[in-house]
Order: sequence, then C-alpha cells, then structure tokens
Amino acid sequence: MHQYQPPKRTAATTTLLRANAEPLLERRQQRSLPLALLAAGRPRQWVKNLLVLAAPLAAGRVGESWTLWPILAAFLIFCAAASGIYLLNDVLDIAEDRRHPVKHMRPIAAGEVPPRLALAVSAGLLVGALGAAFAVRPLLLAVMGVYVGVQLLYTLSLKHEPVLDLASVASGFLLRAIAGGVATGIALSQWFLLVAAFGSLFMVAGKRYSEISSLGSDSGTRRALQNYSATYLRFVWMLAAGITVTAYSLWALDAQRRADMPWESLSIVPFVLGLLRYALDVDRGEAGAPEDIVLGDRTLQVLGGVWLVLVACGIWQV
Repeated sequence: MHQYQPPKRTAATTTLLRANAEPLLERRQQRSLPLALLAAGRPRQWVKNLLVLAAPLAAGRVGESWTLWPILAAFLIFCAAASGIYLLNDVLDIAEDRRHPVKHMRPIAAGEVPPRLALAVSAGLLVGALGAAFAVRPLLLAVMGVYVGVQLLYTLSLKHEPVLDLASVASGFLLRAIAGGVATGIALSQWFLLVAAFGSLFMVAGKRYSEISSLGSDSGTRRALQNYSATYLRFVWMLAAGITVTAYSLWALDAQRRADMPWESLSIVPFVLGLLRYALDVDRGEAGAPEDIVLGDRTLQVLGGVWLVLVACGIWQV
C-alpha cells in the first residue's frame, strides 16, 4: 500500500483550528484545578456511554423498574473507566499533544493538571470502576476487565498499529452495548451484536478518514495514520456501513414477522438516512469524534428521534 502524502495545511484549515482553539483558551484561563481535572476526564464523551441502553431498549425492557439501577450503574461505571483511560492517555501523550494545534489546550498538556495527580486519579477511577462492576454483577466485571485491558493496550501501543487501532477503538463501543445487556441479564441477539460491532467500526473508520482528509497524516498524535491512505479508510468505512445496514435490516424484517404493525420495517428508513447523514459529515472532513457529529448535527438528531420513536412503537406494539 502506498504511503499517504498529507495535503499542505491551507489558510482555511488554520483559521478553523484557531477558531476551535480560541474559545478553549478562554475557558482554560478561567478554570480551577477541580474543573480542569473534570475537563481532562472529557465529560463530553460520556454521551457514548448511553450505548448501555441499546440492549435493554431493543428488548423493550428499558422502562421496567428492575432494569433502571443496573443501566444507571453501567453508565456511571463506563464514565469512570473511560475518564481514567483518558487521563492516562493524556499523560503518556503530553509531549505530542503540546505540539498539536488543538490538543495542546488539553488540561494536562497545558499544565493545568499535574501529571502525577492525573495518574493517581486515573488509577482510582479504574479500580473503582472494576469494583463497582463486580458489585453490580460478576459478569459485568468480566466485560469491564476486557474493556480496560484493551484500552490500556491501545493507550500503550496499539494506537500506533494500523488496523489494530481501529479494532481497539471499535471494541470500546461494542463492549458498551454488551455491558447494557450483561448488567440487566438480557440476552443479546446475533443481529444486535453485528450492528453494534460494524456500526462501531463505521464510526471509527469515519473518524480516521475525517482526520486524514482535513489535517493530514502528520498533524495528529496517531502515527498509525501514516500507514493509512484515504482510499483504504474509505473502503473500511463503506464495508462497515454495508454490513451494518444489512444486519439491521435483517433484524427489522425478522422482528416484523412477529408484529402486526410494520414499525420495525419503517425504522429502516431513518436508520439508513441517519447513516448517510453521518457519512456526509465525515466526508466533509468535519468529524472530530462521533459525539461531535451527534451533538452538532440537528438533522441527524431529528432522524435519530424518528428512528427511536418507530423502534419504541414496534417494541411496545403500539
């Protein structure tokens, strides 16, 4: 595979980076140590932990009282574990982050949070998350153990290994979805696992494609980008999207045979449109992270809401 030659940074790209960094700088100058430590845990990315709702929602159990505590516990456990990993990652990447046009504003790279304090808080969060997982359900501890182990390997080495870095990040999304089913004791269907797995790969490959298109392979902290071409990432992205749509459609059509109204079949429409809308944002090079797209695209939010209503109607047989 030929090595991707990154495009030169244009004036528009530089202006965009500065526009994104200036408000961060203003907030950074006003933050106390506790707020800086909270920001270093990246609470904005906690929205990804809502994936623990996926299995209970698909089974129609999300509104039942006996599932509320395990779901909330799984969500909070992943928030703690993910923040612990982010803190460790930022300590290890402090030198590279300081050379990055945007990441140098992160609290640890900017000197707002001492690295030793960040490491201590990281260790506390990870140990606490594993202990809480065992208290909820021993099997949830196994899922969290795999999550923490894979993320530690990613932080220490796999982030620089082509393909393995994609699989490592995608596994984080998949394990969140699995954790929701494990915490509540709900069985996971084969279609659910396929959608979760390849949907995760679709988002991760899309993020890498957006990075390499907008900034070039030498402008981020991931050396693995130097081994990717935009063409290869687009191939992975399209392959994952195709399998995700196929698996979801098969689930919807299978569920439809057990119901009177075609709610699940109708949900295929907003699901596919949402996937296409997400892909459009990625193709423009505007995607920094999946949560940025979801929180910043109103049309995608509307499609997601319509999809959720149709799925809920099918699950509860409205």
